[in-house]
Amino acid sequence: MPQFSYVVTDAKGNRKEDNIRASNMDAAMQNLTKKGFKVVSLKEVRAKKDSTALPPIWEQIQTSLERVKNHTPLNVLVFFTRQLATMFSAGLTIEKAIANLMVEEKNSQFRKVLATVANDVKKGMALSEALGQHPGVFDGLYVALVHAGEVSGSLHVILDELSIYLEAMSDTQRKVISALSYPMFVLIFMGLIVAGLLLFVVPQFAEIYAKFGAQLPGPTRALVGMSQLLSQNFVAALLISIIALFTLWVLSMTEKGALTFDTIKLHFPVFGLLVTYSTMNKFAKTFGILLGSGVPVLESLNHVQKVVSNRVMINAIETAKMLIKDGFAISVALKKTDVFPATMIQLIATGEETGEMDKLLDKAAYFYAKQMDATVDRLTSLIEPLMIVLIGGVVVSIIVTIYLPIFKLGMAINKGL
Repeated sequence: MPQFSYVVTDAKGNRKEDNIRASNMDAAMQNLTKKGFKVVSLKEVRAKKDSTALPPIWEQIQTSLERVKNHTPLNVLVFFTRQLATMFSAGLTIEKAIANLMVEEKNSQFRKVLATVANDVKKGMALSEALGQHPGVFDGLYVALVHAGEVSGSLHVILDELSIYLEAMSDTQRKVISALSYPMFVLIFMGLIVAGLLLFVVPQFAEIYAKFGAQLPGPTRALVGMSQLLSQNFVAALLISIIALFTLWVLSMTEKGALTFDTIKLHFPVFGLLVTYSTMNKFAKTFGILLGSGVPVLESLNHVQKVVSNRVMINAIETAKMLIKDGFAISVALKKTDVFPATMIQLIATGEETGEMDKLLDKAAYFYAKQMDATVDRLTSLIEPLMIVLIGGVVVSIIVTIYLPIFKLGMAINKGL
């Protein structure tokens, strides 16, 4: 029979925490209310997993599909969080506040999620538990912070800080996408141009050359061969490409695959710096807001591991947690991982000495946000001319290769004359 962990208050307002066994959550809720308790929190107790292990692939795929199905733009989540904080601090109950926001919500998928959350809260489930039922919309950090606000009695303050945090993450996400979108667009555009030339232009010239029975130069023969191969196997090539991309996506969810891909990301020329700054910004911002909300260090690091989204960083944080358990200072533990930059370690060490860790982490997040801005500006100024040169070079090379026999024929005629 499943076991449930609960937090309740009795008629005198005394708080009690314990576990109860019941056939399901509704049965557990009924058993507690029959005893005269008011349920604050109720959740199923599950076997603990290794915090460094990735969730099962199928579970990750389901979460990814839920994110697509219930796609909620980050700015919508920011607005919801900020409005919820305002309404709750004004004296409205959580249930009433969510119901009001649900009516005004324009995103249909998010409105359905809010309807489910409001219904769960109405049944007596804690807000953090209700939000936790939708991992594709509300991530582990969001749920953890809401839970910390419930326990500390400062939910409206936590929600307000959470909205600021999400806004900062939205800004970070926008900058990273801005830096990567242009080169990706150019590469895709270049691929389409090359495919168009190979499928439609090269075959026409190949037919003309075949009629004359001309001996084609080596580069032109190779280009014609590539064109014929692509034309005759276009569907197969498309299917192979789709299967290859899907395989890489699945591999990125495995333990070794995730570590390999994330290591490549961190060490990739130029773009690796952008990934590093973005990851450090997330680490500092998340760790700081959790510590500032009163969440213990080790529990905070558990949640940070879910936010950084980089396997190299996740392993480093796990190592740091073990060292902290052994009595090492946070800065020393992070330094021993050989992953965190000296600036981050120095700021954390200063925070430990002054007792203002959350403020120093906020400064670290600001520092890496500025570094990211500078990197994006440099990339933008360098990438545009480089991409233009690349696409021009590839197209010109193909055109020259196509016309190479005509050039040679012209040279031969000139020699004859």
